[in-house]
Amino acid sequence: MGVLALQGAFESHIRVLNTLEIESVEVRNSESLDSVDGLIIPGGESTAISMLLESNQLREPLQKRLSNGMPVFGTCAGMIILSEKILDGREDQTPLGAIDIMVRRNAFGRQIDSFESQLEIEGLNSPFPAIFIRAPIVQSAGESVKILATIEDQIVLCCNETTLVASFHPELSDDVRIHEMFVSMAK
Repeated sequence: MGVLALQGAFESHIRVLNTLEIESVEVRNSESLDSVDGLIIPGGESTAISMLLESNQLREPLQKRLSNGMPVFGTCAGMIILSEKILDGREDQTPLGAIDIMVRRNAFGRQIDSFESQLEIEGLNSPFPAIFIRAPIVQSAGESVKILATIEDQIVLCCNETTLVASFHPELSDDVRIHEMFVSMAK
């Protein structure tokens, strides 16, 4: 399993994969991308990650892998990058279009407005401890998108056949169930 390791909280995702006894690869170039069967795009700063995809010549290879059905999981900034449309992004920020969602960045406020919530998630038998840090929300979702969790009527976890995205940071929790959900999608 690959973890995009250009910027953001990639080490935390690697720690969760290690807990699940899943070998991880830090993806920083097209060669390392070619070696993985699935990819996690971590939280961080979405514009920085977008620019680093370009400067590391990873955008085109990644878009090709996504269009060929490679499973991908994006958290926070990863959700923004994987979306179809970013409502309040920079004009030069082009999302990857892996999932038919329109996102709004920092929808819950600034860093000081970060919070934790016990989320009811479809498919899990008990609440998940979700950590929201400058979190985006899904403003709208297409018909191919399955909504897995909402908070205050805002979509914060959803998926399609190959893509799972979360507004929050499951990698910062001791609960590995959302990563397990992605691993089962990737199999």
